[in-house]
Amino acid sequence: MSTVTTTLRLGTRGSRLAMAQAVEAAAALAGAHGPGSIEMVEIRTRGDAISERRPAGHLVVGDGQFTGELEQALLDGTIDIAVHSLKDVPTVSHPGLVLGAILARADPRDCLLSRHPAGLEGLPFGALIGTSSLRRAAQLAAARVDLVARPIRGNVDTRLRRLEAGEYDALLLAAAGLDRLGFQIGPDDRLPLDLMLPAPGQGALALQVRASDMRLVRPLDHGPTRLAVQAERALLRALGGGCLAPLGALAEIADGHIRLRAAYEGPAGFARVDLNGLPDRPGELVAEAAAKIREATA
Repeated sequence: MSTVTTTLRLGTRGSRLAMAQAVEAAAALAGAHGPGSIEMVEIRTRGDAISERRPAGHLVVGDGQFTGELEQALLDGTIDIAVHSLKDVPTVSHPGLVLGAILARADPRDCLLSRHPAGLEGLPFGALIGTSSLRRAAQLAAARVDLVARPIRGNVDTRLRRLEAGEYDALLLAAAGLDRLGFQIGPDDRLPLDLMLPAPGQGALALQVRASDMRLVRPLDHGPTRLAVQAERALLRALGGGCLAPLGALAEIADGHIRLRAAYEGPAGFARVDLNGLPDRPGELVAEAAAKIREATA
């Protein structure tokens, strides 16, 4: 463990989930740099402002709008480290900044929180499912074409209140976020990956720093998670999509191989791929997956 002579300023968004993620990151950083070495700095982003005032029937934000102000604070020297939910981070890095550490990934799955028993099969015909994600809506339609994806906005607590009020039959939410907020989510609420693949990078936290400050976070980097999410994000980049693209992707490292699963909706329809390759040649796997997806959906 190294110790720092000055306090490291950790920039974070101010939502309850973002603060929970920041607490997790701060604990990891304190383990590397010593107790009392981290100060959290709350920064409001354009995405926060837009999501608060935009009607629920609109998609929330564009690419990078939950990260731009944090990146600017790094460039200005207002903060030393920014913590991001990796799924919100654009695949093209800002000049002068790097994702210096990817922490070990939490549960990447999505959860179905329903007012009806028996999960997806127990939903009535034409049930209203709260989600503003094109990725989730596409995979939901592939599983049950009768279900209706209805946009929803607000934080987790707001969404749960709207579910309880009967505005929706069920919600789709990220398991990692619910877990970090302390909700007791059972295994039956977590959707199987053959039904619902996560957003690229979902469940992983990224620590972004100035390129000259890599030493501050590099010891916290989790190699298997980095390799997996790099493959997922490379596929997103290959398909020309940003954070709102209708792409589900999950890479897993096991038994000397990397497995890449993806689900994508394009102009000509919906496609899934499930491929295996060598961990030291992920680019070949990503290229093959992108080619198969384009062939099926372009």
